[in-house]
Amino acid sequence: MPSCSCLRAFVLCILVSSAATLPAQTKPLTVSAIFTDPSLTADAPRGMEWSPDGLRMTYLSGDGDLMAADGESGKTSVLVAKEKIGSMHSSAASEQDKDHRSRYGEASYLWAPDSKHLLFDSNGALFLYTLKTGLGVSIAETGTASGDDPKFAPDGSAVSYVHDHDLYLRRLPYSQTVMRLTGSHDASLLNGEVDWLYLEELDVRSNYFWAPDSKSIAYLQMNEAAVPQYPITDWIPTHATVKMQRYPQPGDPNPVVRVGVVNVTTGHNAWMKVPLTAGEDYIPRFGWLNAHTLWIETLTRDHKHRRLYFADVSNGRTRLALEETDAKFFDESYDVTINGANVLWMSWRDGHTQIYLYNFNESDPMSGEAKMVRQLTSGDGEVSSIKTVDPAGRLVYYISNEGDPREQQLWSVKLDGTGKRQLTEAHGVHKPEFSPNARRYADNFSNMETPPTVAMCAVTGDTCNNFWQSTLNPQYKLMTPRALTLKASDGTPLYASLMLPPGEHQNGSIPLINNPYGGPHVQTVENAWQGHTTLFDQVLAEHGFAVLHVDNRGMGGRGRDFAQAAYHNFGPIQLQDQLSAMDQALAQFPELDAKRQGWWGWSWGGSFTLYAMTHSDRFKAGVCVAPVTDWRNYDSTYTERYMSEPAQNADQYRDFSVVTNADKLHGRLLLVHGTGDDNVHMENTIQFIQKLIDAHLPYDLQLYPRKTHSIAGADARTHLYTRVLAQFQAYLGEPSE
Repeated sequence: MPSCSCLRAFVLCILVSSAATLPAQTKPLTVSAIFTDPSLTADAPRGMEWSPDGLRMTYLSGDGDLMAADGESGKTSVLVAKEKIGSMHSSAASEQDKDHRSRYGEASYLWAPDSKHLLFDSNGALFLYTLKTGLGVSIAETGTASGDDPKFAPDGSAVSYVHDHDLYLRRLPYSQTVMRLTGSHDASLLNGEVDWLYLEELDVRSNYFWAPDSKSIAYLQMNEAAVPQYPITDWIPTHATVKMQRYPQPGDPNPVVRVGVVNVTTGHNAWMKVPLTAGEDYIPRFGWLNAHTLWIETLTRDHKHRRLYFADVSNGRTRLALEETDAKFFDESYDVTINGANVLWMSWRDGHTQIYLYNFNESDPMSGEAKMVRQLTSGDGEVSSIKTVDPAGRLVYYISNEGDPREQQLWSVKLDGTGKRQLTEAHGVHKPEFSPNARRYADNFSNMETPPTVAMCAVTGDTCNNFWQSTLNPQYKLMTPRALTLKASDGTPLYASLMLPPGEHQNGSIPLINNPYGGPHVQTVENAWQGHTTLFDQVLAEHGFAVLHVDNRGMGGRGRDFAQAAYHNFGPIQLQDQLSAMDQALAQFPELDAKRQGWWGWSWGGSFTLYAMTHSDRFKAGVCVAPVTDWRNYDSTYTERYMSEPAQNADQYRDFSVVTNADKLHGRLLLVHGTGDDNVHMENTIQFIQKLIDAHLPYDLQLYPRKTHSIAGADARTHLYTRVLAQFQAYLGEPSE
């Protein structure tokens, strides 16, 4: 192996060498330190965006400055100081809005097409900033409404945004006139706005798009009138308030959706005639083929039929371009990439998610179907995303875990199917952001031992220039978990990590805490910097606990069959894998105590905690955060993907819901929930508590007022994780006599 150099592939050895010279640990790691010391979590820069001219990559520093990294050298400088950004600040956002902006990665700024202006989004208030003058002008005081989603017209002539469920437009240079493009004064109609269901379960980040000629906007209208509402109560004020959330549960009506096109000069609106079952089917993605034609992807409610339509904007007529069927369900890879006459379609039809190339008549898209040309990628690995297409080089750049399911590497392949190669080399997870001309990329890289670094790289060479890297607090000597490969009962490899307490220990002296997620699509055991997760594992380890993470069958990143193990199976196969993995860990590490086992998890992992503690008697203590306790309580899109509708699968809805077996709870349980959770509603915890009361079983409860599913914020997180530690110290810490 070559010695350490500026090669990106070997940045790891530089960082490992630095870590080896750290001074000895001077004080133990604490929960408080995890959430108050930014250098510990070592998160990568936020808001990484290329300027449209490709000359620089910008990002927000930990201090709040907008930084710029030169596209050639990676040399950094302050582009907009935090004081300037702070002066363009609106009133504080609500807890829900803050959570959504953070959880779903909503941008706080965007570049204008001329690369001379920026648009800052401060909790929905929009400021147009001129780089030359350093002045910011308010162009939209939209309050704290989530999903304002501002965009520049492609020619830079206007800014559009969503406010109060409608699309608005302001002409540039700055104009006093605001044009409302949509509107029916009906609060149940969302025009261009992304509702919670599409945001959370279909990974939709925008529901409107400018035409390439800047003359019109295509948008999704969602009619939620028939969708049931759920009350989210705020008990902090003297007079409590209630916010009603549109939230379809399994079997309920879904939003009725349709695609419209509005002319931004005349306001004339036209609707596309897409074949859908109203109140059932989904439109997860859509966009423009050219200034006169749209592409629209549909997904049936049962998640078994995925179709691509072309739509003529002049008359709304649609034509089926391609379709695909799966006997169980499709993965969440709904993205469609259109490049010229090519459609790049991601599918796991061969057992792994791969890229398929289709071709259509670019001069007349409505004249025929898209024809499959070839399968572009293959092999024992998952393509997680297409990053960009270089039309000049006829190259597709994509991310895949081929070679190691725990890693994400950057690859390229030519559109003719030849020349496949791996561009990144360092073992770990790479998250590149490409320049507009696809010649360079900023590589956000980490692995289990290496906190994030970001480097400027050229696609033609093997050298990269680091322009940002984490600086860890030397007061703490951070530990690295052990990577394990265990096996399911059928021999399927299960990837795991284990954090052991430091020092030597006698056999049977260390209690074991299992902390899986367990649910579909997610992958938690990766060769990546895990931030809070690994740091809290270390806190537990320093208090004498071992912590195990295992990715069971039914989770993501391992192919179709591995993922579809969750089809109509929300508990038995997952628990079987976890128990098998724990048994193997106990056998491999005799210092672990089989008589002192605990379990904790969040969201699906919270539900999993309750399933484990009601279907096994081996766990002495557990912590369950924001669980679904009855699958009829969760949303329609997610639950029906795996469980079908309740009317079709009533027995499994009953059997896999933990309220059914609450009276069989073993061990001491701590239930945790945020009262403002708009994802997994608090009714889940309340219903489970009622079953425990009926069964005369004790429990512990921790509520977080106003907090959403993330229970975000340094104070809340410090309190929560301290509570988790205390739970295991109290009920798992000392050996039984």
